[in-house]
Amino acid sequence: MLPDPLPRPAPIGNDEYRARRKALMRQLPENSAVLLLGAGLVTRSRDSDYPFRQNSDFHYLTGFPEPDALLLLLPGRTEGESVLFCQERNPSLEAWTGIRLGAEGAVRKHGVDQAYENAERDARLETLLDGRTTLYLMLDDAEAMALADDVRGRLAARVRRGALPPRSYADLAPLLHAQRLIKSEHELTLMRHAARISALAHLRAMRTARPGLAEYHLQAELEHEFRWHGGSGPAYASIVGGGANACVLHYIENNKPLREGELVLIDAGVEFELYAGDITRTFPVDGRFSDAQRDLYELVLAAQERAVEAIRPGATLAEIHDGVVGDLTAGLIRLGLLQGEVEARITDESYKRFYLHSTSHWLGLDVHDVGEYRLQGEPLPLEPGMVLTVEPGLYIPSDEDIAPEFRGIGIRIEDDVAVTAEGYEVLTADVPKRVADIEALMASE
Repeated sequence: MLPDPLPRPAPIGNDEYRARRKALMRQLPENSAVLLLGAGLVTRSRDSDYPFRQNSDFHYLTGFPEPDALLLLLPGRTEGESVLFCQERNPSLEAWTGIRLGAEGAVRKHGVDQAYENAERDARLETLLDGRTTLYLMLDDAEAMALADDVRGRLAARVRRGALPPRSYADLAPLLHAQRLIKSEHELTLMRHAARISALAHLRAMRTARPGLAEYHLQAELEHEFRWHGGSGPAYASIVGGGANACVLHYIENNKPLREGELVLIDAGVEFELYAGDITRTFPVDGRFSDAQRDLYELVLAAQERAVEAIRPGATLAEIHDGVVGDLTAGLIRLGLLQGEVEARITDESYKRFYLHSTSHWLGLDVHDVGEYRLQGEPLPLEPGMVLTVEPGLYIPSDEDIAPEFRGIGIRIEDDVAVTAEGYEVLTADVPKRVADIEALMASE
């Protein structure tokens, strides 16, 4: 019998979106404006589009769920500081693709001050941006830059009649992405929920795994659980790598058989209300670790648990990563996969043959979420409200100079962790990662 779906937490309300816009505008100089484009539809094949997914920055400031929208923020404007442009109502098209909110619905349901349909966009942008000295936008967005250039050019043509085009552009990304880095309590609630769904999916895959299945069978179990509990699907392409496939960091083919005596690495998480879960677990296909698998696994686990324990306000991701590198390098020497002294193998970076990536990344509306990692050249100190992953791994090539029992073993263990005032909260603790707990779970099915 299928389990009951998890109860959904309340969505983020208009008051929070409004507060985010206000917080951003408080950082802007006088007579400035923000221009931010939403996402558009992307063609998959002929007349078939990929499922629409809103631009994360646009969602963060509006919660508006439709394609081809544009947001203007105009600090100090008496008629309203937030202006949204959106698709027009069109009953004929809506019969095929669903109801559109239109301008009136955008104001009513999403709390912006004013909204207009896209047919009015060009003419109104010229009026709205007249007199705004600095225009903030995403400087790496070619479409936004072209639109801004067009508006500024039309205003420049009217300078003799009193028009004042924006004199300069400024990058919106540093301001907005620093704001996104600190999660609100409501965001943390949604991220805990995404983590819970992701955890249930991993538990389901562990219980299902057995020799004779294929990697895609476990992918199907994961993604069924994502949708069953109300997620929109995977937050990123699910990775299910059996045997040596686990040594390919972004392996997504997921089409090979699962074999007795091998491990399988699953890196997968749900997207819920656009927030990402991101969990990696590695476990034996047949439910029992071999001695060599256990030795490598417990080395990664010890490094991962020590890294989680190091999370606290004021710590840095660089410090946490350095600790993991030290732990893994010492363990590789102990197992005979490296020789010499720990510091020497760190200095010459020979450990990178087995550990290729960083230990952490930010997590939020994007699985590799926005936000700087360094501030004025120094590692950014952790603060309460930040959410990050902790994911050390070892990837042992099938080379002739490697002891046969270790060849082709890939292991990664990843949890989602929120920084708190006291230290940390592991959002993904529901998925076992100790050897005895994994083996017990798999033996119980």
